[in-house]
Amino acid sequence: MMVMLPLSGVQVSAASTPIPLTGGYVDPTAGHDYPRTIIGVPQIEIEDYTLFFISPCDGSELRLVDENSNVVYTTIIPVNATSLVLPSYLSGDYVIQIIQGQYYFWGFIEL
Repeated sequence: MMVMLPLSGVQVSAASTPIPLTGGYVDPTAGHDYPRTIIGVPQIEIEDYTLFFISPCDGSELRLVDENSNVVYTTIIPVNATSLVLPSYLSGDYVIQIIQGQYYFWGFIEL
């Protein structure tokens, strides 16, 4: 019976891919005012050139860094943004950085 079901209503779409992020301090020698609470690592995903913010990154700086350590793209993530489209002229492997005050989070993406 299952074989006879029509497949015309089935939509197939690519799922977004989680980007594992690692955290650190922008300048660990700038002071020792470390937080007393746990800092949450942002959860982001990517599909093609679109980043999806699973957890809020409001007002954070987003950077893409190439293999030569050049910052090739930077922007401020708008308040209440749930997604952000990266420029289509970018191609290759990048380090993605999300900077939140004195903390930064980084991972790897391929465009």
